[in-house]
Amino acid sequence: MIIAVWGFTGSGKNTLGKLLAEKLGYRMVCPTFKDLAKEQGIPLMELQKRAEKDHSIDRKFDELLKKEIAGGDCVVTTWLGPWMADADVRIKLVVSEKTRAERVAGREGISVKEALKHVRERDGNNIKRYKAVYGIDITDEEIFDAILDGERSTPEELLKAALRVIEKKKGKG
Repeated sequence: MIIAVWGFTGSGKNTLGKLLAEKLGYRMVCPTFKDLAKEQGIPLMELQKRAEKDHSIDRKFDELLKKEIAGGDCVVTTWLGPWMADADVRIKLVVSEKTRAERVAGREGISVKEALKHVRERDGNNIKRYKAVYGIDITDEEIFDAILDGERSTPEELLKAALRVIEKKKGKG
């Protein structure tokens, strides 16, 4: 079974993904542009800007993702996971921009003002780029099996809710 967990920057998709992977005994698949930027020794937003002009960056990333997913039984938390993976379950986390910025500030050691700028720039860049490169509107919620409130729920509550969605979906399969 392939489970895709999605949300905008700072939504908690990796946190929930890790919890699900541990609970289900699945692999966690989460290659990120952050990792790619680090590997290339450049800032994340620089790589994002390059990807706006050079779509081969996204295409190479897609191939890596598809290879990692190929083994099945995994939780995918990448930006395009719900659209690129033939996922059995797709879950979206919804969290306010303010809370996401606070989370990013905490994990990156930057001010909330800087984090808010980063969140807005990164989300906006990805919305625009994925529409241009793939024709995918990542703001469209129709493909999701569940939309969970990551604002008011703890990671453990989100895990329980996600497991209910997965069990319900398994029952239909």
